[in-house]
Amino acid sequence: MTDTENSTGQAMGSKVIELRKKHRLTLDQLASSSGVSRSMLSQIERGQANPTLTVTFRIAQAFNMSIGELVDQPWASSSIEVVHGEDKSNLFRSDQECQIRTLSPLHKEKNIEFYELKIAPASSLVSAPHCEGTKEMLTITRGRARLISGDSSTELSKGDSAHYRGDLNHSIANAGDTELVCYLVVTS
Repeated sequence: MTDTENSTGQAMGSKVIELRKKHRLTLDQLASSSGVSRSMLSQIERGQANPTLTVTFRIAQAFNMSIGELVDQPWASSSIEVVHGEDKSNLFRSDQECQIRTLSPLHKEKNIEFYELKIAPASSLVSAPHCEGTKEMLTITRGRARLISGDSSTELSKGDSAHYRGDLNHSIANAGDTELVCYLVVTS
């Protein structure tokens, strides 16, 4: 283990001990509720193991918390989390036709996703159906769009918003001569 892994492992071990005592759980009880072996939990508590993401997730779930809260990341305890515009890791897609940038924090499990879309003239974003019950809301901030969801279609201009089913074949096409800029919220 590197020094960084060792200090992270010790911090997590201390946190697991603290949470286990707070919840008045034995190692056996925590092993049973998390699905992580008693011996692995003991090694983690002593700072002698560097658990996998799956093991860390299971322990966090046993305490009804996120992985970030368990490992005490700064963004887990702050009430403000910033997704920086220049951060290239937030680009979901970026080519000559379309740029999709996620505005939602990437590390969180979520049922709401927020994106900024930029679609070049004569281009479109075509999507296969998402999971049943998925809804999308699109708001146009610049340009004109042609939106299709299933057998329905509509034209949208700057300032217009549309709410539609994302569990059908759907597409957003640039219907103008300038770049289309819009914001998309996806709920599932």
